[in-house]
Amino acid sequence: MTDPGGRELIAGVRAGLAAAANPEKAPQMQAYMKSALPYHGIPMPEVRRITRAVFADHPLEDRATWESTVRALFDEASHREEWYAALMLLNQRRCAAYLDGEVMPLLQHLITAGAWWDVVDDISHRVGDALLADREGVEPVVRGWIDCDDLWLRRSAVICQLGHRERTDLHLLVDAIEPAMPEREFFLRKAIGWALREYAKTDAAWVRRFVAEHEDTLSGLSRREALKHL
Repeated sequence: MTDPGGRELIAGVRAGLAAAANPEKAPQMQAYMKSALPYHGIPMPEVRRITRAVFADHPLEDRATWESTVRALFDEASHREEWYAALMLLNQRRCAAYLDGEVMPLLQHLITAGAWWDVVDDISHRVGDALLADREGVEPVVRGWIDCDDLWLRRSAVICQLGHRERTDLHLLVDAIEPAMPEREFFLRKAIGWALREYAKTDAAWVRRFVAEHEDTLSGLSRREALKHL
């Protein structure tokens, strides 16, 4: 339950999105994303504009209010754009200090509840931010995702270090990738290739060696993605 400030923010987001709805586009967007939640039919630039204005009008006082508001906006959503608004609140620059070990239960909840690539990939960047800010508090959580039963937590464990470049923890990256390599699941195979391709921007030789050493277990998709720009 959020405090009144959080509830006012949520009400403002819902009202703004509802006012901008385009019923003609909504079914196409829902079908494309294979979403159980309906869409309002609003392009993402407009969703960002609406949410920025609402966030500016309703600043949240503290970490607890921010976290409970993100959770409520996401969990109580009637349209997928409300999910995106929750992620934009999660991504607010002024709340970056909250991305540490304490936020991991919220991020894990959002990943498992969202359970699709558009949501999971966005949240995974915040997992990566938290990992850089509080490795001691966050790494054990990410490692717990590596062998869990949830596909999307496993994908997040693989891709959460995208963009970390020289700060990439190679031991964690390898430990996340290797158990997923035999899997036939597209979203894991794609994630492996994406993570390796991204790290190749920092150390192409390391990626080439890794691919060569795992030639028998890396899928063709993962291999092609990893070597795409090499």
